[in-house]
Amino acid sequence: MLRPCSTALPTYHFAPPPSAAAQCRCEPRNPIAAILRPADVLLGVDASTKEHAFEYIARFIEQRHGFPAASVHARLSEREKIGSTGLGFGIAIPHARIRGLSRPIATFVRTKLALPFDAPDDKPVSDMLVLLVPQEVADEHLQLLATAALMFSNRGFRETLRASSDAVSVHAAFAGALEQQ
Repeated sequence: MLRPCSTALPTYHFAPPPSAAAQCRCEPRNPIAAILRPADVLLGVDASTKEHAFEYIARFIEQRHGFPAASVHARLSEREKIGSTGLGFGIAIPHARIRGLSRPIATFVRTKLALPFDAPDDKPVSDMLVLLVPQEVADEHLQLLATAALMFSNRGFRETLRASSDAVSVHAAFAGALEQQ
């Protein structure tokens, strides 16, 4: 079903309602769902440490998006040294700004076993949303992080995400996350 492109409050029309031809396909209102595809979802990753997970993620991003694994791994590791990207509830948002990247990249990773991550609640992490953005887009980086934090703060979203057992259902959980707020 097509939705109007406007997110404004409904207005009163004194003419017949707009036809379906006057409506358009809108980009997802959720900027994470707009950059995360089912092919960017990794489930059952076999990693024994956070560092091993970052190595796996970096190799995946190189294969999927063509960006050098060494650069991705280095930036994720450098960012993690500043402070843990663990949020709590078994979730982390490893993220970095990367020179030479032309557009934001998102990858969702679920590990087989939960990993120590120095999260604020001291719980290990098994679900990670990895966000990589071009070096020069600080505002977009902050918007993506804020959106992710908002989604993960919702218990219903976390439960839906954890119940998702394949890439398509994980992507669908992200696509519908802000609709639940």
